Amino acid sequence: MYELSLSSSYFPAQTDAEIREITVGDLLNEIAANHPDAVAMIDIDDNGDVCGEWTYSELLSVSETLARSLATRFSPGERIVVWAPNIPEWIFMEYACGLAGVVLVTANPSFQPNELRYVLDQSGAVALFMIDEFRGNPMRKVAEAAIDGNEFIREVVNLSDETALFAKADRQTLLPDVSPDDAAQIQYTSGTTGFPKGAVLSHRNLVNNARVYCARKQVGRHSVWANFMPLFHTAGCATGALGCLQAACKMLLIKRFDANVFAKLIEEQGVTTCFAVPTMLFGLLESLDENPRDISSLEVISTGGAPVPPDLVRRVRARLDCHLLSAFGQTEHSPMICLNPIEATIEQIVETAGQPLPWTEVSIRSPEDSRVLPVDQVGEICARSYAVMIEYNDNPEATSAAIDADGWLHTGDLGAMDGQGFVRVTGRVKDMIIRGGENHFPAEIEAVLIEHSLILQVAVVGLPDEKWGEIIAAFILSDEIPEIGELKAHCRDHVSPQKTPTVWVLVPEFPLTGSGKVQKFVIRDQFLAGDYGVVLDGN
Repeated sequence: MYELSLSSSYFPAQTDAEIREITVGDLLNEIAANHPDAVAMIDIDDNGDVCGEWTYSELLSVSETLARSLATRFSPGERIVVWAPNIPEWIFMEYACGLAGVVLVTANPSFQPNELRYVLDQSGAVALFMIDEFRGNPMRKVAEAAIDGNEFIREVVNLSDETALFAKADRQTLLPDVSPDDAAQIQYTSGTTGFPKGAVLSHRNLVNNARVYCARKQVGRHSVWANFMPLFHTAGCATGALGCLQAACKMLLIKRFDANVFAKLIEEQGVTTCFAVPTMLFGLLESLDENPRDISSLEVISTGGAPVPPDLVRRVRARLDCHLLSAFGQTEHSPMICLNPIEATIEQIVETAGQPLPWTEVSIRSPEDSRVLPVDQVGEICARSYAVMIEYNDNPEATSAAIDADGWLHTGDLGAMDGQGFVRVTGRVKDMIIRGGENHFPAEIEAVLIEHSLILQVAVVGLPDEKWGEIIAAFILSDEIPEIGELKAHCRDHVSPQKTPTVWVLVPEFPLTGSGKVQKFVIRDQFLAGDYGVVLDGN
C-alpha cells in the first residue's frame, strides 16, 4: 500500500515496478526457457474434469509451429478474428499471432450475423478462425451470413481442424521481428453504453499491465489460476492468460463459469486465485452451502465490473478465508487501472477500487473543463500510463475524444479520490442522472440499496421526465416482492431524500455484456419500450 497524503485528486505514477520492453512472443520464449517443465495450461471440460495439459515448453512448441504456419499465410500487421470460447486453440492463436506479428481481433462467440459482420468489417480482418457451434449458437451459419459480400476475408478456418489450422502456404518465410510497440490485439469495447469501438492494444500495453496487476494480487510460481473469464475479453486473455505467463504458473482454462464446477476445481486442483464478478461469488457461496468442499487453497480473488456489496466481502473472507480485492479498469487501458492491495481494509475494498497500479497516473477531472479537482470531489476518472491503447481502430475522432493532447485517457467513468489515492467509482459520465439540475451518481445509490437484505442485485438508471428532466429508477433482483415503503425508508436513512428512487422495478435478470457488466442503456430502452420488468407500487 502506498503511503500518500494528497490535497488534489492527482495520483503520481509510482515507480516500484519494471516496465519491460518485451513482446508476447518473446515473453513466452523466455518463460519456456526458464520453466520448461512447469505446467502452463490445463483444459477443463464442462464437468470440471481435465481433458488436456501442456507444459510451458509444450505450449511454446505448439504456438511456434502455428506461428510459422500463419507467417506463410499472413503478413505482419494483418488482422485475423478469433471467434471461439475458452478452448486451448484460442491460447495457441494468441501466442502464435504474437510470434508472427499478426494482430488478433477478439469476438464474442454469442455474436449474431450483424455483430460479427461489424467486427470483421471494422477491423479490416482478412481471416476468421472459429468453431462450428457453441451452446446452441450455430456459428458456422452465422459466419456464412456475416461474410457474405466481404471481399477481404481470405480464409475461414475451423480451429478444430488441425490440418487447416496448421496449413502452410507455398511461400517460405521466417518469423518476423516484432516490436513491443506493435499492435497485438484489437479488443472491442463491451457495449455498456452503445456502439462498440475497437481498442488497438500493443504488446507493451498488455504484457506489462498483466504483470503489475498480478504482482499486486501476489500471483507467483505456486499459483493456480481458474480462468473462466471469456478469452475475448481482456480479463480472460490479458490479465488472466498473460498474467499466468508472467508468473510461470498454472492456468485452468474453463469454458464458462459454473459454481459447482468451480467449487470442485478449488478442491481437486488447489485453485489459489481467479477474477470473478460479484454474481459468480454469490453463486460459489451458495454452492458451498449446499455441498461443502475443501477450499483451503484459495488465497486471493479479485473482482470488479459491478458494485461489491459489503456483505459479500465479509462472507467471502469468513467462508472462503481468502482476500477479496476490488478493481477498476477498462479495455482502453489494457485493462487494469486500480486494484486494492492485500493490506486494504474491508471498508476500502467495499467503498473503493483501490490505488492505481505502478507507473499509472490517475486524476479526477471536471467533466466541464478538465481541471483536476480537490480530493473527495466527483469527476471523470482519467489515466495516463504505458497501458493506454494505441488508438481506436480506424476512428481518429473517437481516439482524440478519448485521449487528450497530454496523453490522458478520459475513461468516461465518474469517481472520486481520497487523500491516500484510493479511487471510488460512482458511475459513468453518460449514466449520471441530472434531476432538476442536480447531479446524482447511480453507484452511490446502488451501494446503499445493495445493503438491504431483500435486494440481491440492483441497477439505478435515469428515466426521462417532463418536470425534472430525469427521475431516478431502481431496477432490482430479489427472491421476494419487496415493500417499497421499506426500501424508501432504507434509502432515506443513508442518503438525502432527492436521491431516493421514484420508480421501482422488479426484474427477472439484467442484460449483460459478455464480460458480465450490466448494460444500463439496454435496461432503459427496454423499460421505455414497455417490455421489461414489473413496476412496483410505492404508494
